[in-house]
Amino acid sequence: MTAEEVTNEEQNNIPMEGEDITQKKDGGVLKLVKQEGTGTELPMTGDKVFVHYVGTLLDGTPFDSSRERGEKFSFELGKGQVIKAWDLGVATMKVGEISQLICKPEYAYGTAGSPPKIPPNATLVFQVELFEFRGEDITEGEDGGIIRRIITKGEGYTKPNEGAAVEVCLEGSCEGKVFDKRELKFELGDGESLGLPSGVEKALMAMEQGEESLFIIKPKYGYGNTGNSKYNIPGEATLQYKLKLTTFEKAKESWEMNSAEKLEQSIIVKEKGTQYFKEGKYRQASVQYKRIVSWLENESSLPEGEEQKAQALRLAAHLNLAMCFLKLQEPSSTFDNCDKALELDDTNEKALFRRGEALFAMKEFDRARADFQRVIQLYPSNKAAKSQVALCQKWIKEQHEKDKRLYANMFQKFAERDAKEEADKGMENGGGMEVEENGGQE
Repeated sequence: MTAEEVTNEEQNNIPMEGEDITQKKDGGVLKLVKQEGTGTELPMTGDKVFVHYVGTLLDGTPFDSSRERGEKFSFELGKGQVIKAWDLGVATMKVGEISQLICKPEYAYGTAGSPPKIPPNATLVFQVELFEFRGEDITEGEDGGIIRRIITKGEGYTKPNEGAAVEVCLEGSCEGKVFDKRELKFELGDGESLGLPSGVEKALMAMEQGEESLFIIKPKYGYGNTGNSKYNIPGEATLQYKLKLTTFEKAKESWEMNSAEKLEQSIIVKEKGTQYFKEGKYRQASVQYKRIVSWLENESSLPEGEEQKAQALRLAAHLNLAMCFLKLQEPSSTFDNCDKALELDDTNEKALFRRGEALFAMKEFDRARADFQRVIQLYPSNKAAKSQVALCQKWIKEQHEKDKRLYANMFQKFAERDAKEEADKGMENGGGMEVEENGGQE
């Protein structure tokens, strides 16, 4: 401790005491519990924590306070979003705990300080209260479907991508009961064939090598409303998976492959997707077809004579994706892929027919009928399209009848209301006339 720090300490009567919570035990962060928290659980790396704090210099000069602002401060623990002392200190706290953290410069703002309020080489004192913490939501839309709690942080900055070869130790449990415990090697995208829910693969794509984490997986990313009979998992069950990503090898990204490699790999994954489709694994099949689209959609440096082959692969990928999404009852995605296919071949029979099916599922019967009629116009022998036109006409007729009844009832109500208003008005006018007439007779 420097002479200046001793002086500051004496001025404020803040004893330099508390538990040294640094890994090096260098006295850089001293923690003194002022109020015990509840429970036994501590926040983990990546958790979002919510705190109130008051920060002062050693001489008692305040420089920041969330309490004065009346708003709790939140950050993701262990991600370097705050000073080192906070990442260390808050990780040792329980909900409801209030602790004092005395932070040396190397664990705070260092030699630079944070002008104008925090001078260089300043030791800081924080009083921190932890209110709550929650796991990290790793879903794209942050819908709460997959929550991560990091047990052991991984190494490096890269993460597995779609198609990466991974080695993983996993333990799946439901309502506290372990149902799956394995060590696996597989390619991301093949998880369903191994009995893994989609959430596990999404979780692995968020992990670093060597990381061990606990994931809470909601039904949408688990086994859905049907559950899993093999593991005796009921429908709408929330799952817990402890995953350790031992190692992985990323699949080549589009920009890492030349045109010849993209074409070669597209043929391979097309066959893989077709096999999945035959086995009824439509989600896995769609993953393979999407890879073809991502590789070839914007490819502009194809060798002479290969453009036609690439276009045929793209067309097949979109048509197959449309079929997968029909099977998965996702008409909007079916429609989008049919549109893409028709950009490549505007008279394609399958694309027009499947787009009609998608529109029918979306209850857009007029537009669906137009697509089926276009199929008949181009391919008169297509009996299925003729049947679909008849079905569309039936639904359109029923809709018209329904609308007719609805509007008839509506107009009837309007007419009744108007008649009632006229009658009421007539009564008012008629009553006055009778008085006048009677008065005249008198």
